[in-house]
Amino acid sequence: MPFGVDRGVPGLIVKFGDYPLHHGGVGAIRSLGRLGVPMYAITEDRYTPAAVSRYLERAFVWPTTGTEAPERLVEGLLRIGRRIGRPALLVPTDEEAAVLIAEHQAELGGGFLFPRVDSGLPRRLASKQGLHELCVKHGIASPTAVFPQSYEEVERFAATARFPVVAKNREAFVRRARPAVNGTTRIGSRDGLLRLAKEWGEHPGVILQEYLPREDAEDWIVHAYFDAESTPLALFTGVKVRSWPPHAGMTANAYVVDNPELADLAARFIKEIGFSGVIDLDLRFDRRDGQYKLLDFNPRMGAQFRLFENEAGVDVVRAMHLDLTGRRVPEGEQRAGHRYVVENIDLPALIAYRRSGYTTPHAPARASGTELAWLAGDDLRPFFTMLARFVRPGARHLYQLWRTSRRGGGTG
Repeated sequence: MPFGVDRGVPGLIVKFGDYPLHHGGVGAIRSLGRLGVPMYAITEDRYTPAAVSRYLERAFVWPTTGTEAPERLVEGLLRIGRRIGRPALLVPTDEEAAVLIAEHQAELGGGFLFPRVDSGLPRRLASKQGLHELCVKHGIASPTAVFPQSYEEVERFAATARFPVVAKNREAFVRRARPAVNGTTRIGSRDGLLRLAKEWGEHPGVILQEYLPREDAEDWIVHAYFDAESTPLALFTGVKVRSWPPHAGMTANAYVVDNPELADLAARFIKEIGFSGVIDLDLRFDRRDGQYKLLDFNPRMGAQFRLFENEAGVDVVRAMHLDLTGRRVPEGEQRAGHRYVVENIDLPALIAYRRSGYTTPHAPARASGTELAWLAGDDLRPFFTMLARFVRPGARHLYQLWRTSRRGGGTG
């Protein structure tokens, strides 16, 4: 690598909740670990893929649900920090962790390194309603949306709405309570919406959004790291080819594609809201009106971040470590045409997409290189651990995801 990192500052993967098969955490451990940075991780048990990586110094087994009181989670982080024995860079892999860090900067600042940001901003960005309001304020296109406060408001919306529509949980922290819907849910009719809304109680925690038909749209992603002045030190754009569940879930297959218009849009938005740190954006390009519409803003590292690296070898996690330890972040063009594949979910996604006939016009005909989420020649154990944990329950899990995605008419 043409740059040097501070190997005296370790990294700590922070995750809350039970999702042991997370390739993003493994990717971050490898990314910094290959540079000689000591890596630590919070894991559900000692036999997760992250826990067995050759680049991990130590796994701190700490099963959490995402429902714990913030004070307990902060104390647990501080206890881990004392066991590490020196300030460590925090790398959150979920919204709960990113928001907790932002809202407890004073308590965590002595023992850890992390980007400083307005304490309420990550929670607002992770919220579907908060994000929509920020988009409206700053002139960023997003799907038309309503936020019903009662069943009666759902009825009034249903009387005039154009179907299909999309329902999502209003707040990001669905693990803290029973979610109204299981992920992004496409609802095909007025009767289907009213039937589903009867299960939401007196105060529906949902956003009802216009449906952007996939035959007229393309899914794009932006990953970036912004410094304390909200200046991008690493910014990448790519196109999502497949996701699981189909058209609504996590990225299964994606390519790096240069998109200066999208990069400028993302940089302007981040500058205006004053965010600092790593971001993962999901946007859908609506060919009907020529606009990129922001669907999701993850104020943390995305699971597929290793798709993106510049010519100098910098990804968003490396950029964050370099910047927060006072190093210069080398510039360079992104690896256009590079491909990312998540082995355990791309095959079922491929089958589903072939049946639907959907294609991505901007995907290159041939990849310039491929990054696998799990399999790495210098770190094989996470791949085989993933297989061992995935194969038997995995088929049932994929089936449940597929069934969930079809409820109410399928995913949007």
